[in-house]
Amino acid sequence: MAHDEARTTSAPETARWRAEEVRRLLAFGAPSVDGSDGAAWLDDDGRPDRGQPVHTWITSRMAHTFALGDLLGVPGCGERADRALAGLTGALHDDEHGGWFAARGPGDAVDGTKAAYAHAFVVLAAASASQAGRAGAGTLLDEALGVLDERFWEPGAGLLADEWDRAWTTLSPYRGINANMHGVEALLAAADATGEARWRDRAAQVVDRTASWAASNGWRIPEHFSVDWTPDLEFNADRPHDQFKPYGSTPGHGFEWARLMLQLDVAAEQVGRHTDTAVQLFDRALADGFDGTGFVYTVDWTGSPVERRRFHWVAAEAVAVAEVLAVVTGASRYAEQAAAWWALIRERFVDPERGSWHHELDTSDEPAGEVWAGKPDIYHAVQALLIPDLPLTGSLAESARRAGPGTI
Repeated sequence: MAHDEARTTSAPETARWRAEEVRRLLAFGAPSVDGSDGAAWLDDDGRPDRGQPVHTWITSRMAHTFALGDLLGVPGCGERADRALAGLTGALHDDEHGGWFAARGPGDAVDGTKAAYAHAFVVLAAASASQAGRAGAGTLLDEALGVLDERFWEPGAGLLADEWDRAWTTLSPYRGINANMHGVEALLAAADATGEARWRDRAAQVVDRTASWAASNGWRIPEHFSVDWTPDLEFNADRPHDQFKPYGSTPGHGFEWARLMLQLDVAAEQVGRHTDTAVQLFDRALADGFDGTGFVYTVDWTGSPVERRRFHWVAAEAVAVAEVLAVVTGASRYAEQAAAWWALIRERFVDPERGSWHHELDTSDEPAGEVWAGKPDIYHAVQALLIPDLPLTGSLAESARRAGPGTI
């Protein structure tokens, strides 16, 4: 089957459930954009938590997912995408120095950090909204790509730097792979939205550096680096619970990188170029990350678990790449693995009573909130649910555009 045709490896009942679940998640996320200052953090029941800041990365993810819903014809999603975009062009935008604040609130508080992670998500949001034809999205995309290019891109390394202060005067010596992973996602989306291959070529540079590091490190991707891009394998050894920069190897990122590599190949019409690498990453993440009952968060450099709590995004990325590998390779083991993981997700993570998916489970697979309080993020879940049933392209927005309204 051609990659640009809608396809699924699942039973019809599972595909129907996925479509219903996407709509349920989009409805759960709707209260996050009840104003114009960005997307609020949602609690376990889907109510805005005003004690939390309004984050640029959350706002961008909501804009992106609602843009996907709009492309697929889900009523109300276009207007919700617009409200999230209004936060990115308004309260979260730094009119004085350019770029985007990390967060605003509660009250008058402002986190002026300029982070590549957040800026990559602004690019993603603007690209997806551009695909959906939302007003002003093209202008926002041009600005966001300009900032990502001028402030974060390091041509010599072929990678994104991580973090500036508000006025762009001091660049942190820390370098990280997580911002670059989402940079790849954003650049692929930008290439689809603009038709400019240079953004896809830049994503390929990041992918190839990452693949090289993984290959030389037992297929465990180094997460943290010094200013000259030397891996710092002991970074945050004393902070294993860090939300964004935990110690060790993160199997969920191995799954996510593998998927992005396969999407890059499809977009570049070079299917097969990174397949072997993606399979190696998948197998390492599976061996390290799945302990027989669920996915651990982090492991050390021998593969021993460090943080055993289960996060919804790891399961989402695992099942998403399994679905993509099933299509790209044709191997039945990936479809079988995906089917098993969909069953696990429905049993453990989906919350039919209070809505959305539990973001964190403890080691007994009971809902917890030590690292993630509430349910602020529908992005990973929505993408995982859509990937099996849309055409396989470089970006979710392009896939949704090709599928068109009425697909879900």
